[in-house]
Amino acid sequence: MRLELDRLSVVTDGKALVRELSLDVPDGQVVGLVGPNGSGKSTALRCVYRALRPTSGTVRLDGEELPRLPLRHTARAVAAMTQDGGVDFDFTVEEVVALGRAPHLRGNQALGDRERDLCARAMDRLDIGHLAHRGVLTLSGGERQRVLLARALVQEPSILVLDEPTNHLDVRHQVDLLSLLRGSGLTVLVVLHDLNLAAAACDRLGVLSRGRLVASGAPADVLTPQLVDDVFGVRASVVPHPLTGDPQLLYSLDPTR
Repeated sequence: MRLELDRLSVVTDGKALVRELSLDVPDGQVVGLVGPNGSGKSTALRCVYRALRPTSGTVRLDGEELPRLPLRHTARAVAAMTQDGGVDFDFTVEEVVALGRAPHLRGNQALGDRERDLCARAMDRLDIGHLAHRGVLTLSGGERQRVLLARALVQEPSILVLDEPTNHLDVRHQVDLLSLLRGSGLTVLVVLHDLNLAAAACDRLGVLSRGRLVASGAPADVLTPQLVDDVFGVRASVVPHPLTGDPQLLYSLDPTR
């Protein structure tokens, strides 16, 4: 499913958080949004999963404007993992993961064999199967992140929207998560702060600064020393990864710059 952000703007209390953002996320590709804190990345994602109504512009799924689609349709098509998507009650891990099936069920309909199998496979894929009967409030931050991603996957979405999914994850699970995204076949829009992870995981990148899209394209075309200096205020050398050829940034720690 193709996702399009068409001249999207969000203004709150007279302040423009997102300014005429146009971005294309082709079917089956992983597109990353990167930029400094406060550049509008999370705000743009909220418009995609209908937590926020844009001031102007629109979001389209396969050419259909999002506001014109039934809520149940978008709940099935778009799964979101947000920064504030924690669980306040001490449900078990398997109960939280099973919530991902809610858009497909009616009322208090119980999970069938297929749903239970989906949940079990998602938990195993995210390395949380052994935590199935643990209360989610007893987990570490990284374990909770993986539970929330499993919940999103069992929703069987066409589009996956992820806001900082690698937060709290150790190196092994960061690599595993990004490998999962690349091999999922889903249309993915993901916010990442780590530019090296973004370069490795994403087919394309969109760079935001002060709410505006200032660059977009393949990571090798976007992540230049000049752009990193202009947007992030950091000096960096860009070198190819010795195994994959993906651009990797080596940062200068010179405090006198």
